[in-house]
Amino acid sequence: MSPTKPYFTVNTSLDGKLGRTGTINTPHGEINTPAFIPVGTKATVKALLPETVASLGAQAVLANAYHLYLQPGSDIVDEAGGLGKFMNWPGPTFTDSGGFQVLSMGSGFRKVLAMELGQTKPEDIRAHFRDRLAHVDDDGVNFKSHINGSMHRFTPEVSIAIQHRLGADIMFAFDELTTLVDTRDYQIESVERTRLWAQRCLDEHERQTIERTHRPYQALFGVVQGAQYEDLRRNAAKGLAALKSYEGRAFDGYGIGGALEKHNLGTIVRWVNEELPYETPKHMLGISEPNDLFTAIEHGADTFDCVSPSRVARNAAIYLPTGRVNMDKARFKRDFNPIDDTCDCYTCGHYTRAYLHHLYKAKEFLASTLATIHNERFIIRLVDQIRASIDGGYFNDLRSEVLGKYYGSATA
Repeated sequence: MSPTKPYFTVNTSLDGKLGRTGTINTPHGEINTPAFIPVGTKATVKALLPETVASLGAQAVLANAYHLYLQPGSDIVDEAGGLGKFMNWPGPTFTDSGGFQVLSMGSGFRKVLAMELGQTKPEDIRAHFRDRLAHVDDDGVNFKSHINGSMHRFTPEVSIAIQHRLGADIMFAFDELTTLVDTRDYQIESVERTRLWAQRCLDEHERQTIERTHRPYQALFGVVQGAQYEDLRRNAAKGLAALKSYEGRAFDGYGIGGALEKHNLGTIVRWVNEELPYETPKHMLGISEPNDLFTAIEHGADTFDCVSPSRVARNAAIYLPTGRVNMDKARFKRDFNPIDDTCDCYTCGHYTRAYLHHLYKAKEFLASTLATIHNERFIIRLVDQIRASIDGGYFNDLRSEVLGKYYGSATA
């Protein structure tokens, strides 16, 4: 099949801001943006059937190249017909490069996307008492499998080849993970290393696209790093935007990654998007909190992924319009109200807080399933509402209403 490049169409722009609604066209369907993309790390959104994920309004899912490379193997997924067919998901798919996982195994055991630098110590990020599992050099990364201790090596070429075998509609260039406690000198070195790796990713992507004609074209996004430094973020964005493959192909879109201070999220997204081509989609890696979503969207982010909705669900945390609560608390033992009477998900239509409380206390697997259904729907629906508010011209009113309720009270 001849490769056909996906395209992005801007629909409605947010007055005076970089935010917008749009449509990403992929071989497996459209993604109306802004959109939240649930994470199916190992070709599954934990505790949910793919059919359930679709019923929640998810337009795409994102899987992890590192984990699928180690188990079951990208060759198995390729032989099955690609990620979507392997996991029985008919819609668009994303895969990340594995860079975060490969490097975080060695230097970021406790790393999260947004941190406050003044409150973060090196020992909060790097577990010095553990053996390093990853070692980076200018060519790539050597790492030890967390499954069986076997040694492996990822390079830009290896990551792109793996993602081509996985067959996702959108994939990401291999980049280096840094943290806020890395020095500025190291951040400078890392940004340049990521830029050089990005060029190699583009060239390998070109080769794979030419050779693997049995699949539709897969889009490749470059990833912007640079931590909290304006000059590094802007230079990283401009550097990636200038890159071309040996056949002249640029990146199809861009991911915004790396460690950043939470209160600077909007500023950093704005820096980056002021430098990147406006007509390309931008993906924000690893956010799902309501205030972060509004902020990132306002400054031009189009899609998002995060494991948090499903992860916190497995630990009894539930998103409600009035804030996040832990459903295993004693006050819910005799609460026979719906989990969230404003939510249209299956869980909220059929089960009570008391029942979910019971499932958590009894350590039943069903607790994770029911809570994950609700949490994923909560975030997907919120981003859908934000998209509608941009089209309808009431973005600021929606933000004030939603965030006023969510952060104005800690109780249900």
